[in-house]
Amino acid sequence: MKLIFPVLTLSRGGAQRMLAELANRLSEIGHEITILLPSDGIVEYEINCELRYAADDDLSASDFPVGDVIVSNFYTTVEVSQQASNEGKGIHIRLALCYEPTFLPDNSRSFASYSLTSNLLVLSRWQQEIVQMNHGIKGTIVPIGVNPVFRNLNIREPENKLVVSAVMRKPEGGFSGHREQDYLLEQLNRVRRLHPEVELYLIIPPGEFAESTTLQTLLMDERYHIRTPANDTELCYHYSESDIFVSSSTYDTGSLPGIEAMRCGAALVTVYSGGNMEYGRHGHNCLMSYRFENRLADDIITLIKDPDLRQRLARKGEQDSQHFTWEKSTQLFQNALFEIVARNS
Repeated sequence: MKLIFPVLTLSRGGAQRMLAELANRLSEIGHEITILLPSDGIVEYEINCELRYAADDDLSASDFPVGDVIVSNFYTTVEVSQQASNEGKGIHIRLALCYEPTFLPDNSRSFASYSLTSNLLVLSRWQQEIVQMNHGIKGTIVPIGVNPVFRNLNIREPENKLVVSAVMRKPEGGFSGHREQDYLLEQLNRVRRLHPEVELYLIIPPGEFAESTTLQTLLMDERYHIRTPANDTELCYHYSESDIFVSSSTYDTGSLPGIEAMRCGAALVTVYSGGNMEYGRHGHNCLMSYRFENRLADDIITLIKDPDLRQRLARKGEQDSQHFTWEKSTQLFQNALFEIVARNS
């Protein structure tokens, strides 16, 4: 099949990673994949299929080639994808990588975008239920996966200082409010006050670090060590040197960093964000709390004080993460694709 993916950017991030992984793997199993980007679209992932750039900064229906299926994602790609589909350029399927109306600006437009096609793919049961409740559409679940590059490098040494790490993203632009990063720093600082022997690592995409004055100010704060991995190999190393990985996000349909860190052998301390219930179970393979409980620092300190619990959760998290692969995700995507195409034929 010929699939067109209209994409705003392929810069470093969980949603973009999933698009890149699916596009590459669908191409590998024989589909003809075209990724359509705006003229200024950024590509930071290795892409093994056709990249096509639009004439302008905004996508238009005329930019789309004719194919079998158009796979939209973020709400700003949905309307133009439906227009291209109406012009006969392919069946429109939406792969919703987040549920935008509740945490992003322009929610009247993003809410309305869910009425444009009933062909819907989602990442988790939580997201599936929200969309079905609000729009009456039951999306098919295509879960997140973990790339094989992420593995436990077994570089943690008992005599070294304990490392607590977290991902930080650019706050400018209004797209990171759900990550609760002010709360994250507040909780990490509390951990540092009570346990000054612990090292705090902040993992930041290098492009975002270069663009963000807010993130750059953290470089001067002696409480933190800044890590800006240039690629997945370096990111794997930083996950693998972390004893505890922390996520403060309160709203994610998938939450990739948590499961990637688990695959690399870090014990996960996280706030419930919806989608992370697909792989995280409190007391079984992580420590998870609701935001109102204000327990993030307490859970980190629990694992600092209890190495046996920390190591047990880390081992179980690494083991459980093996069930999540991009090969499985791609197969489920393809199954849903065939079903939707047959239904629309």
